[in-house]
Amino acid sequence: MLDKNSHTPIYIQIEEILKQRIYLEEYKIGENIPSERELSMQFDVSRMTVRQAITSLVNSGLLYREKGRGTFVANPKLEQVLIGLMGFTEDMRARGMEPSSKVLRFEKIIPPVDIARDLMLEHGEEVFFVVRIRSANLKPMSLERTYIPVKIYPELDEKKIMGSLYALIEAKFHQKIGNAIQQMEAAIVAKEDSKHLQVNTTAPVLIIKRISYLSDGYPFELVRSTYRADRYKFISEIKR
Repeated sequence: MLDKNSHTPIYIQIEEILKQRIYLEEYKIGENIPSERELSMQFDVSRMTVRQAITSLVNSGLLYREKGRGTFVANPKLEQVLIGLMGFTEDMRARGMEPSSKVLRFEKIIPPVDIARDLMLEHGEEVFFVVRIRSANLKPMSLERTYIPVKIYPELDEKKIMGSLYALIEAKFHQKIGNAIQQMEAAIVAKEDSKHLQVNTTAPVLIIKRISYLSDGYPFELVRSTYRADRYKFISEIKR
């Protein structure tokens, strides 16, 4: 119930009530919540006040809006703690989810100059260029574009790349993975990627560039991943 005499703003009280309804599954994942008009009548407040509460829940990822359709309860985002080096397959299995990949492209190419530099390649040296949709429980999570030096893994093929590259390197090629350098930025999804990630063309995404190194310091992989921002969030612990 709202307390209109409270020092807590009305829209925050409404936000907390809506959160409780979501957590108690009165509003279920993927379903519409009542319209602003219905909620304003229910709480006996203005639509602007209701809109403030809903916007706050959209910004926090509990709800999402679809133009012309209304506001829906979002899927909980997967959290990835930025500690330790783990591939997508290992990460999803650790969560009790079933990972899968769909290879859209697998070929040898001469990489762009910046990719060759990051992978410490000489001019003209080839890489395997792999484009994969990475899914968890059959739901698309990210689109990966991976560059792997041919001279390190000349026997690599499309079948081998279907699973975990990290497991393949350690178990099949008997090499030890050392560390990685990762960069992250927010963006709007590229039009060509939106259909593969099953999002609209204005959806926000997280773009991760990661260069992974063997224990001897040699780079074996550069991957640019586009993650659905509505299904993934990254957490980092910072100590002084």
